[in-house]
Amino acid sequence: MPRVLVADELSPAALEVFARRGVTAEVRTGLSKDRLIEIIGAYDGLIVRSATKVTKEVLEAATRLQVVGRAGIGVDNIDLEAATAKGVIVMNTPFGNAVTTAEHTIALMLTLCRQIPAADRSTRAGKWEKSRFMGVELMGKTLGIIGCGNIGSIVADRAQGLKMRVIVFDPFLGPERARELGVEKVELDELLARADIITLHTPLTEQTRNILSRERLMRTKPGVRIINCARGGLIDEAALGDLIKSGHIAGAALDVFAEEPLRASPLFELEEVVLTPHLGASTREAQENVAIQIAEQVSDYLTTGAIVNALNMPSVTAEEAPRLKPYMRLCEQLGSFAGQLTETGLRAVTVTYAGKAATLNTKPLTQVCLAALLRPLLDSVNMVNAPAVARQRDIAVTTSQREQIEGYQTLITLEVVTERGPRTVSGTLFQDAEPRVVEVRGIPMEARLGPHMLFVRNQDKPGFIGALGKTLGDAQINIATFHLGRDRPGGDAIALVEVDGPIPESIVEEVRKLPNVLQVKALRF
Repeated sequence: MPRVLVADELSPAALEVFARRGVTAEVRTGLSKDRLIEIIGAYDGLIVRSATKVTKEVLEAATRLQVVGRAGIGVDNIDLEAATAKGVIVMNTPFGNAVTTAEHTIALMLTLCRQIPAADRSTRAGKWEKSRFMGVELMGKTLGIIGCGNIGSIVADRAQGLKMRVIVFDPFLGPERARELGVEKVELDELLARADIITLHTPLTEQTRNILSRERLMRTKPGVRIINCARGGLIDEAALGDLIKSGHIAGAALDVFAEEPLRASPLFELEEVVLTPHLGASTREAQENVAIQIAEQVSDYLTTGAIVNALNMPSVTAEEAPRLKPYMRLCEQLGSFAGQLTETGLRAVTVTYAGKAATLNTKPLTQVCLAALLRPLLDSVNMVNAPAVARQRDIAVTTSQREQIEGYQTLITLEVVTERGPRTVSGTLFQDAEPRVVEVRGIPMEARLGPHMLFVRNQDKPGFIGALGKTLGDAQINIATFHLGRDRPGGDAIALVEVDGPIPESIVEEVRKLPNVLQVKALRF
C-alpha cells in the first residue's frame, strides 16, 4: 500500500478518504526540518498546508516521494523547481475555498455599507448615535467585479440575489458565459466610472499588480466603496487611504494586503475602512473541502496514476518526456508571448503542428501552450486544468497537424482570436533544441526569447530604430539582442529587444510616446 505523510493538521474526513482508497496515511504534525528530512524517505506522498516547508533539502532526502499535495491554493512553502527536477508532482486545490471567499466578500460589503464596526464600537462606549451611522442599501446599486472566474462568478450570483446590477471586467470572460451569469461585460475604465461598489477577484500577476493604482482610483465614481478579498498588491493602499481622506472614496473593506501580517498602516486610522486578517478561506467547511479534495487527488494519483490540479506535470509518459522537453519549452514561450500581449477577451485558440512536431503526442504540448497563454491573468491555470478553464470561458481550442512544411523541419504556430481579431506567432527549434520565434502577426523574423524582452509594433518609418535605442540608452537599459521584422517597406514593423533586466513601466511609457509606435509591451520569459 502507498504511504502518505500528513505533516499538517487535516480533517478526519480526509483521512477516511485515504483509508477507503487503499492508501496508508500517517499523521505526524509539528515536525522540525531535520526530523522531516530524516523520515521523508519512507513515504510515497506528502500532504501539507502552509506550515510545513517542502524545501530542496527535504526533496533531496525523499527517495520514494512521488507527489506533494497542498491543501489550499498557495504553494510558496514548496520548492516547485526542486520538486520538478526531482520528478515529484505538486498538486493543490485551487477551487476548494471559492464559496467561503465569496461569502466573506458579501459580508464585508454589507458591513461596509452599514458601518457596522464603527457603530458597534460607539454603542459599546455607551453612545446612541443613530443619525451618525446613516448607511446605504445594496439593492439597485451597481457592483463592479474585476475578475469573474470561479469566485467572482459566485459573488455575482449572490449580488444578484441582493437585487444589485452587476458589471464585470474580465478579458477572459466570453460573451456566452457572461449571458449565462447574467452580468454585463465592460472595459475597466467603464467599470470604474459606473460602479457604486468595486470588488476584486483576480490573481496577483505582473499584469494585475496595482490594477487599482492611484490614477485608476481617481477615475472611480465619487462615493465608491472598494472590497478586496483576492490578493494583496492589487490596490495602491496609500492612494486608497488618501482618496478616502479626501472624500472621493466612501470607504473600503480589505481582507488581504501587500504585506502580511499587517502590523502598521495609515488605514488603521480611518473609520471608513474595515480590515480583516486574511479570513477569506477561514471556515470549517472550506478547510474540510480542501482537505478532502487533496486526499482524493493524491490517492487517485498513487493508486491509478490520475493527475488533477498538478502544477508541474502534464500528461506525458516517461518514454515521451525527453523527446518532448524542447517542444514544451517552445510551446511555453509561444503561449506566454501571445498571453502577455492579450488585452481583450479570447474567443478561439488554434495550435498548428507541422513537420516533426506533427508526429509527436501533441496533447500535452497544446496544454502547455494553452496554460502559458492563460496564465498572465489567471495564475491558478496549469497544464492539467487549462482545457477546463478554456471551456468555462467559452474559448474554442482546436489543433491541426501538417507533416510537410516548407523551409522548416518543425514549426508550431499559435493563432489566437480576440475581440480585436486574429493574430499569430510561430516558432521552431534551432538544432532540435533551442526555441526560436520565426513569425509574429504574419511578419517574418527570427528571435531568441530571453528573460526580459521589449515588444514594439510600429509603422516602418526612418529614424525609429535610433529613437528606440536612444530611449533605452538614456535610461541606462543595456540591449542584449535586437530583432526586427516588417511586412513591407513603410508598412507594419516589429522589434523584439532583449535587455539585461526588468524594464520599468515609466520607460515603457516613454517608448509608447515615440512617433509611429502602435503597441509596446514589456515581456518576461
